[in-house]
Amino acid sequence: MRADAARRRTAIVHAGRTLFAERGSDVALDAVAEAAGVGIATLYRNFDSRAALLDEVALAILADVAAVVDEALAGLDDGDISAWEGCLRRLVDLDLGALTTALADHAAGALSAPVRQAQHRTLARVDALLGAARTRGLVRADLSALELVVAIGMVTRPQPEAVLRSAPDLRERLVSILLAGLRPGG
Repeated sequence: MRADAARRRTAIVHAGRTLFAERGSDVALDAVAEAAGVGIATLYRNFDSRAALLDEVALAILADVAAVVDEALAGLDDGDISAWEGCLRRLVDLDLGALTTALADHAAGALSAPVRQAQHRTLARVDALLGAARTRGLVRADLSALELVVAIGMVTRPQPEAVLRSAPDLRERLVSILLAGLRPGG
């Protein structure tokens, strides 16, 4: 793929990810194309359907999660115990919860094979990270990879504006509570 075509494709995925998080999976594809700075024909040349774009967004999210987890695992392997908390904070920054609803609507029937395989690989990486964190006494023994990802998704779900105005530090407070609850004896 030519460099300019790859940049356009990346822009479409990024715009889709942002708009799906903000508005859900039924956002107009014209809006995605516009946000990416391309025409609708370019979007459809890259993604022949909404499902294809949603699959690519899901794969991009899973790749981001895997990269964060792999970096934290390397840090823990080097003896940096702060890598665990840093990983959780970076996963929260990915806004997984904002995308959960959009992707769940898309996957209501069944996940595509590539997304299902990427999800399986990513959960295996998260499980390896949890094993390393357990060995260092950083996380409780009964936490599964799926539970961790779902908990992060719940903390990062969009909240009504009124809630955010009345509790501007809500997300940070919830992350602190989550971190404390994940510790052994928490």
